[in-house]
Amino acid sequence: MGIFTWLNNQLLKMKWLWDLVELLVEKVFRLSMETRLGGSVHFFIYDTIKIFILLSVMIFIISYIQSYFPPERTKKIIGGIKGAKGNILGALLGILTPFCSCSSIPIFVGFVSAGLPLGATFSFLISSPMVDLASLMLLMSFFGSKIAIIYVVVGVIVAIVGGILINNLNMEKYVEGFVWGVEGVDMEVEKMTHKDRIEFSKNQVKDIVGRVWPYILIGVGIGATIHNWIPQSIIEKILGKGNPFSVLIATFIGIPIYADIFGTIPIAEALITKGVGIGTVISFMMGVTTLSIPSLIMLSKVVKPKLLATFVIIVTIGIIIVGYGLNFIGYLLV
Repeated sequence: MGIFTWLNNQLLKMKWLWDLVELLVEKVFRLSMETRLGGSVHFFIYDTIKIFILLSVMIFIISYIQSYFPPERTKKIIGGIKGAKGNILGALLGILTPFCSCSSIPIFVGFVSAGLPLGATFSFLISSPMVDLASLMLLMSFFGSKIAIIYVVVGVIVAIVGGILINNLNMEKYVEGFVWGVEGVDMEVEKMTHKDRIEFSKNQVKDIVGRVWPYILIGVGIGATIHNWIPQSIIEKILGKGNPFSVLIATFIGIPIYADIFGTIPIAEALITKGVGIGTVISFMMGVTTLSIPSLIMLSKVVKPKLLATFVIIVTIGIIIVGYGLNFIGYLLV
């Protein structure tokens, strides 16, 4: 076994944790891993601990990087770039912000009020909850680097194309008037010491983990149920590769759910083990993270119905196209 494989198994996949939880289930709880109950308990404990460890480490690292890009600096960077380049930069900056869809909206308002191009701010709004560096590491841990990179790349593409379309439709008049009137104060970017950045990163870990832990537990619980209790035949009938409507179903099931990507990963893991196509799973994850009902309600307070509907339609169509495209590619490679 090469050193890279060993590091991947122990650091990302956490094989050591799997073995410890297996001992706990079999020796302490006296449950066989071959039973549904034993498998469910193992799935729940292992995935929960694994996600919290990876999430805390990655949020700390990303927040340290993010401390170099406060909103004031981000506004200046995006504000000076027009056209498609602004959409690309907005989508890429979204990767550095590990926020859920609701948390991204106040920043979106700040960007719009600062006069940043509407399309670039929507590219940010799409990519911020959908893809970030923490989710990349978690996806690599659960599914391997290939699926993780595919998810991030297609997510960024959806964000860029969505922002470009909204920009070309000239929909500035459909932003609520008070947003343009929000006073923006040009503040000097505060210089932070290494100690300040460490403290900022620790606070970000506490804040984000404190907000997402219920959704992680719910997601792991649903994943454990799918993995061990729902027959594969039922999952395949509804979301399997043989159902031409699987991507549509997965997308529209995901939209009403409010969670971030960290809560969807255990569900995605269980679906993949049940034979669901990668495109269908990615469509579900993108629907959950980008178009949740609470975030759309918040967004409806700052944009008018026509712009809100345009945003939902563009993103939904993009997610569906991505899902069917990835399923088709997967079918060709089988």
